[in-house]
Amino acid sequence: MKHLSLSILLVAVIMSVCFAAPFQQPVTKSSESSLPQQSSQPTPTPQQQNRRRSMRELVMTPVVYKVPGMEQVKVQSDLKYTNVDNPNLKMDVYIPPGLSKETRRPAVVFIHGGAGAENTPKDWGMYISWGRLIAASGMVGVTFTHRLGFPKPLLAESANDVASAINHVRANADSLNIDKDRICLVAYSAGGPMLSAAMRDKPEYVRCLVAFYAFLDIQQSDLHKQHETAEMIKIFSPITYLAGDASKLPPMFIARAGRDEIPTMNDSIGRFIREAIARNAAMMFVNHPEGVHGFDNQNDDDRSREIIRSAITFMKGHLGVMETKP
Repeated sequence: MKHLSLSILLVAVIMSVCFAAPFQQPVTKSSESSLPQQSSQPTPTPQQQNRRRSMRELVMTPVVYKVPGMEQVKVQSDLKYTNVDNPNLKMDVYIPPGLSKETRRPAVVFIHGGAGAENTPKDWGMYISWGRLIAASGMVGVTFTHRLGFPKPLLAESANDVASAINHVRANADSLNIDKDRICLVAYSAGGPMLSAAMRDKPEYVRCLVAFYAFLDIQQSDLHKQHETAEMIKIFSPITYLAGDASKLPPMFIARAGRDEIPTMNDSIGRFIREAIARNAAMMFVNHPEGVHGFDNQNDDDRSREIIRSAITFMKGHLGVMETKP
């Protein structure tokens, strides 16, 4: 019951706050340089304030798996990666300790779910710990805040941010110790649709994709139907891109939370997996039977650690990182 109650709070957080050429932006909209002013909100009640504090505690919890060297990682913080006029659209880069100036390592780019830029997810303990974990594992971790929101998803704006972040990483690769031709994209929760562009365009520098409890088909999502056109929903459903030559898609690691409470989430993952198998796509699937949404920092158990460890091994294998003994 502890994990179930924690997961319900985490669901509330995510749902209420949740390639040789430049990475192409799938959709553009006008007024990208400015954002509308938010309307004033009523003063929250003490109960609401306590609930928000609990939510902050949940997202600030680090992942449940650690490796040596995480505290020695070098961090470049608050890098401006886009020209959009929003002070929250910043990036942090986590670099393995002790690298020479000339050394280049593959990059793992983390794409958060529908939290909204105002909540700066890159500063959450979950993503800070993932960045350090990846860097201590021999790769460069990249976390950034983008505009994917709730209840309005803002898919086009978010996709533009993701494209800008990837372009920034590649354009500044030398100063970040990054090999710009070896990149992995990792999406969480409502961030799953942000993998669509890589699946559609198949850039050679995106070597693999990872999806943690992520939407992989939003065509049955009532929330997306309320705010996006059918065409946009299809464009941003990764399952759409299994219809072509699946052998050309980047290899994919998919992690499912068996006790996920997000509506249509596991149905979405199930549909994608069935189609991927039918198309004979390169895919690794893992399931946490007792895992809640956000199990990598909420289920402190052996299965969570096994899945995180497996995901890192998958990334290292496809990014060409040699395994080293601890």
